[in-house]
Amino acid sequence: MTHRRLALGLGVVAVPLLLALFGPFLAGEPGPRATSFVLGDGHLLGTDFVGRDVLRQTLLGGRTVVVTALAATALAHLVAVPVALAGALTRSRWLEDLLMRPLDVLLAVPSLLLILLVAAVFAPGAVGLALLVALVNVPDAARIVRAAAGEVAARPAVEALRMQGESRWRIAVGYVGRSTLRTLAADAGIRLTGVLYLVSTAAFLGVGVAPDAADWAVMVDRNRTGLLVQPWAVVVPALLIVALTMGTNLLFDAALERRGRR
Repeated sequence: MTHRRLALGLGVVAVPLLLALFGPFLAGEPGPRATSFVLGDGHLLGTDFVGRDVLRQTLLGGRTVVVTALAATALAHLVAVPVALAGALTRSRWLEDLLMRPLDVLLAVPSLLLILLVAAVFAPGAVGLALLVALVNVPDAARIVRAAAGEVAARPAVEALRMQGESRWRIAVGYVGRSTLRTLAADAGIRLTGVLYLVSTAAFLGVGVAPDAADWAVMVDRNRTGLLVQPWAVVVPALLIVALTMGTNLLFDAALERRGRR
């Protein structure tokens, strides 16, 4: 069953990932614009709201979504994991509060609302959007890793390592960090799905991308007015986003289940 789920996840996620990686190299030069929302007429998937070829826009539109989501997930964990490990291993209550309580304040604010509030003041590009999405994911990731690391840090083995004179770095990374890898991997899989949702929603609302950018989420937004006339301009990018999130979840679930049986 695990092998089937792994194969299914690979099959589902392969299409959007391959399009995101190699699509821009296959897109070619833009042709002349045609009539908006036209099926056929030399366009395999029809035209979009301004007469551009939907197939070419689809080939170009995945890289920003995938790269931004992966960068945001990685940045969130790069910040959250050290903070969580420090909070779990410290013996000072005030230091733990100093590390974790500010994150609780951020956790109380809805993620999308915070992104929209910041975007209303500053106009973030793709890099800014990745930083914003990473920022709103740090508190939740830190709390999850802190809970797992706290249980490991309370084990007698950690106290034995301290008595042996092991460095804090070795205890934090070599024992506690390694013991929480399964939790971290599970969180990364779920978080990547949430990040994809946030990135796509923000792009759908015009945050971090131009209104006419070649982006799957922007394509769904800008072409929805012609859904009943030319559905491929909306259906294709929407299906690719869904495949990316579903495939990612299936892959992580299968990998964790397989690891748990060893």
